[in-house]
Amino acid sequence: MTKTLSKRFDKETVKNGLHATRIDISGKNRVQLIALLNESLADTFDLFSQVKQAHWNVKGHQFYQLHLLFDQIAGELLEYGDELAERITALGGTALGTVRMAAGTSTLPEYPTDILDGMDHIEALADRFAPYCQTIRDNIDKATDYGDADTADLFTEISRNSDKRLWFLEAHLQAEDER
Repeated sequence: MTKTLSKRFDKETVKNGLHATRIDISGKNRVQLIALLNESLADTFDLFSQVKQAHWNVKGHQFYQLHLLFDQIAGELLEYGDELAERITALGGTALGTVRMAAGTSTLPEYPTDILDGMDHIEALADRFAPYCQTIRDNIDKATDYGDADTADLFTEISRNSDKRLWFLEAHLQAEDER
């Protein structure tokens, strides 16, 4: 026996442009959560591409180590993007995840194309990771306010790992500052 969605829920779903789901979060809150998740998806894909930019163009005496570090960070960001997009669709939304969509809505500053030195790339990435981490942390509380512990948990996981990556980047800069 299959359970059908209530008529009230179907009207709310259609009104908000959502796909039907049995997740017990109101359509109004799901719309807000989906917007929040899509904003984070855009920033995540933008940061991914900026880390790859550094990965491809880094030069200097720490080339090999930074090349590997940047590639590892980019891989993690790609996984976060996938998790965010899947949560969007689980909530009945549409993931807005093309490169053009991300470029049009990312809140991160553009990555400089005139740098080569490893420490310059580290600094540029740290300057972008810091606001990314802050936004993700802010989204934990917002998701909780919208009654979605699962999305809050996803943001918590991304926050914990992104803060760790920011620490890794800043550790390089702190060593330079102490010389």
